Amino acid sequence: MITLIGLGPMGQAMVRVLLENGHGVTVWNRTAARADGVVAAGAVRAETPADAVSASELVLLSLTDYAAMYDILGKAEDALAGKVIVNLSSDTPEKTREAADWVKARGGQFIAGGLMVPAPFVGKEEAYVFYSGPADVFEKYREVLALIGRPDFLGEDVRLAQLFYQAQLDIFLNSLSVFLHASALVRAAEVPVAKFLPYAKDLFATMGFYLDAAAEQVEKGEHPGDEADVTMMGATADHIVQASRDAGIDVVLPEAVKSHYDRAIAAGHGRSSWTSLYEVIKEG
Repeated sequence: MITLIGLGPMGQAMVRVLLENGHGVTVWNRTAARADGVVAAGAVRAETPADAVSASELVLLSLTDYAAMYDILGKAEDALAGKVIVNLSSDTPEKTREAADWVKARGGQFIAGGLMVPAPFVGKEEAYVFYSGPADVFEKYREVLALIGRPDFLGEDVRLAQLFYQAQLDIFLNSLSVFLHASALVRAAEVPVAKFLPYAKDLFATMGFYLDAAAEQVEKGEHPGDEADVTMMGATADHIVQASRDAGIDVVLPEAVKSHYDRAIAAGHGRSSWTSLYEVIKEG
């Protein structure tokens, strides 16, 4: 038996995958009606958080954030001893460490997880999940966890799963905002986004080309600017701000990017590669 607490779209998708693979699943959700569909599919409804935790050694959490974990498991503290809590909710690396200590102090084991696909892809080939925490505990449940998505174990530092999860979402969320900003720029000229879309997709598809060299330069702290230096690209960043202002659209995002170039130039990186922006970004 496996317990899953939290039945939003992601939690429901995980329950269905586990049921389809022959596992018994006990579920609990604060809004009880959300369990109706998965109960009809074969899951067992727990009446309280303590009942849900008591039903299984392995307890999966799919919640909004780690604060929700305390709200729910705080009502089941006496049941946590000997349990393995796998928290697949989103939060910061430091809050993950605090949560692991909280569970451990109550006799449980804690594994952090970060599921990197939307609900429709749970259990499919595209799905992968970052995990971190005690290696022996993770290995005991690797086979079950693999049903949700490919398990990528990052190490025993429990913060690592959320570190990688948030870093990936940093790229994802900023990329979505960049596309919407570019779309607003195009639409301000009364050009349909559909006309611009193929070029945006081509650019997104080629962005990976720049990453290998960028990662190497960041690690070495060396930023040769023989192809595209900060001064040149900073001028482009300024042009984007001006074009956005002229179009009457929001300039917060392009101004934030421009600020990186301005600070890099002020720090003496004008003739260095764009990767030298890392040197000012890392200092906050």
